[in-house]
Amino acid sequence: MRILVTGGAGFIGSHLVRRLVLQGGHEIVNLDALKYSGNRANLTDLEGHPRHHFVHGDIADQPLVERLLKEHRIGGVINVAAETHVDRSILDPGSFARTDVVGTGVLLEESRRSGVERFLQVSTDEVYGSVDSGMSTEEDRLAPRSPYSASKAGGDLLTLSYWTTFRFPVMVTRGSNTYGPNQYPEKFIPLFVTNAIDDQPLPLYGDGRQRRDWLAVEDHCSAIEQVFLRGEPGQVYNVGGGNERENIVVAEQLLAYLEKPKSLIRLVEDRPGHDRRYAVDCSKLRRIGWHPTVSFDAGLQKTVEWYRKHESWWRPIKSGEFRQYYEEQYRRRLEQGTRCGS
Repeated sequence: MRILVTGGAGFIGSHLVRRLVLQGGHEIVNLDALKYSGNRANLTDLEGHPRHHFVHGDIADQPLVERLLKEHRIGGVINVAAETHVDRSILDPGSFARTDVVGTGVLLEESRRSGVERFLQVSTDEVYGSVDSGMSTEEDRLAPRSPYSASKAGGDLLTLSYWTTFRFPVMVTRGSNTYGPNQYPEKFIPLFVTNAIDDQPLPLYGDGRQRRDWLAVEDHCSAIEQVFLRGEPGQVYNVGGGNERENIVVAEQLLAYLEKPKSLIRLVEDRPGHDRRYAVDCSKLRRIGWHPTVSFDAGLQKTVEWYRKHESWWRPIKSGEFRQYYEEQYRRRLEQGTRCGS
């Protein structure tokens, strides 16, 4: 199939594009705005590949989206493009609404008009809000608590409305915390790994007891592919790794892999509205043939090794725009923080 993948130069998007091109044999038109976390270096192995066509552009650019869908005779759309980091959404909520809601709306309407056969919206488990006990199912009400998760919830609801109103064949996936190679170092695992390599403190919010379900990027991409090809229109599918861990436990584990001391962990002022726990029930997705294959211990160790061996990828990123963001977000917190165990 000829598929438009948006956000395909980002973390999850680049892994997905590679899978669809090299394993699935699909022809991919890759639309990415190349904002701060989009990186052409994530796709160097696909440069010049006859089934990969990169386009620099924004999903909210209606004329561009219309032209790409028609010129390439696109059969399916997978929308991975998003503003995704909670901390940045607190600093700049408007850009999240523009991409995650307005941009999604442009993609939906132009896809419907051009006769796209399948449309998949890639979303997040954070739309369910903090889960005190049990697991979120696809039928649970949405209760987002950050500008990021609220914008993703808005995009989800808009997507699903196109099935109810137009019978346009849409689906939604809601993935848990994803990790792996090429992830922008603002995120928890790559930030902590790269800081630890440089013997810099690891800023851990609050008491570090927030719980997340960790999902290897290759498992997330296989789930997206499975839903896109075999999912039922109008349906939502949760995607989880079944690897629920407290943040402090993950920090200690990656420090152990790097043979670094736990004293690098700094407990710092928590961020506003920080959700305590996420967990999703994935039985619906398992019924169409998907299950995770990467254990967290193996996946984390592999990820740590990737960052250790690819400093040439992440050092330029951390010395650029990222440095200003990091100082704004963490300098005061780190000055006032406490060493773990002290």
